[in-house]
Amino acid sequence: MTDSTRYKKAYPISWDQLHRDARALAWRLLDHDFFKGIIAVTRGGLVPAAIIARELDIRLVDTVCVSSYAWQEQQGDIEVLKTVEGDGQGWLIVDDLVDTGRTAEVVRRMLPKAHFASVYAKPAGRPLVDTFVTEVSQDTWILFPWDSDVQFVQPIIGSRQTP
Repeated sequence: MTDSTRYKKAYPISWDQLHRDARALAWRLLDHDFFKGIIAVTRGGLVPAAIIARELDIRLVDTVCVSSYAWQEQQGDIEVLKTVEGDGQGWLIVDDLVDTGRTAEVVRRMLPKAHFASVYAKPAGRPLVDTFVTEVSQDTWILFPWDSDVQFVQPIIGSRQTP
């Protein structure tokens, strides 16, 4: 399946929306046991992890560094660049998105006892996270604010083609 057939929709996320959604995730996490720290899945989990760390007053933040995407193409193998010690007991894993679940599977194997939270989830990856805020369809490309720039868009009326 090519990227043009895999992604039929785009879902642009603004900085404001990401902040609201990460705070909503923090609210959902209040009902869970105390977390001794957060493990952000880089790079996408860094911003939500910072917001959640602030909201839950968690000062201990670490990372697992995993490489699996290049723009809209999934690369062949997932490369683990950095891991953390232990089995994850008492830790909260935070990522921006669980998509196909490939990255989440790798992180879950590393830290099986951690609580895994993601701001956004797609159906294929949703079973791999414990908590999430927003579900989007599998054929939607989420355009995060760090991957986009504000630019002029032609008004709809101006984009019509005349016969």
